[in-house]
Amino acid sequence: MKIKVLNKEGKETGKSVDLSDEIFAIEPNQHVVWLDVKHYLANQRQGTHKSKERAEISRSTKKLVRQKGSGGARHGSAKSPTYVGGGTVFGPRPRDYDFKLNKKIKVLARKSVLSARVAENNLMVIEDFSIDSPKTKSYIEFLNALSLTGKKTLFVVNGGENNLYLSARNIPRTKVVDKDSVNTYELINTDVILLAESTVSHLESILND
Repeated sequence: MKIKVLNKEGKETGKSVDLSDEIFAIEPNQHVVWLDVKHYLANQRQGTHKSKERAEISRSTKKLVRQKGSGGARHGSAKSPTYVGGGTVFGPRPRDYDFKLNKKIKVLARKSVLSARVAENNLMVIEDFSIDSPKTKSYIEFLNALSLTGKKTLFVVNGGENNLYLSARNIPRTKVVDKDSVNTYELINTDVILLAESTVSHLESILND
C-alpha cells in the first residue's frame, strides 16, 4: 500500500512511502485494543488510596449507652461503622493495578489502530522537518496547512525534535511523541495520526518483531 508524502505546507512532495500490509492493512482486533488500553490506564493509577478501618480509628472506647434497659441494641464502641466518624467497612487499600499483558497482544493492538486509521483516511505521512526555535505559532501554521485546526492530532516524530515538542505542548488536542514511546492509548485517543517520513520504517521494524 502506497501513501503520498506531504510537506509541512500540506502540499504533495511527489514522493510516496510503501506501507506494509501486515501492519497498516490488517483486520482490526477491537478486543486486544481494549486490553492494551486497559493495561495502559491501569499502569497510570498510583494505587495509594486508603481509608481507615475500625481498628485504625482513634476514638473513646467508653460504652455509649447502657447495655440493658434501653429497649435498643447494645453499642460498645464509637469506632463502629454505624456511627459518623467510625471506621470504614471494606474500604480501599493500597494496591498495584498492573497486570500482565503479552507483548504479542500489545503489538497486535498497535497494528489494529494503525490499520483502522489508514482505512478511515486519518493517517498522514509528513516529510521530515524541524523548527529552528520553539514557537507555538509555527506549529499552528503547520496544522492550518494540513486543515487539521481543531482536530485532535498525534504527531509521531524521530528522536531529537525537542523544538517540535515545545512548540506543540501549549496547543489543546495536539501532541508530539517520539517514535520509541508511542503506545496504543495515544494512537487511539486521537482523530488524525501524523507520521514523520523517517518513522515509518522504524515502526514497521519494531512491529514486525
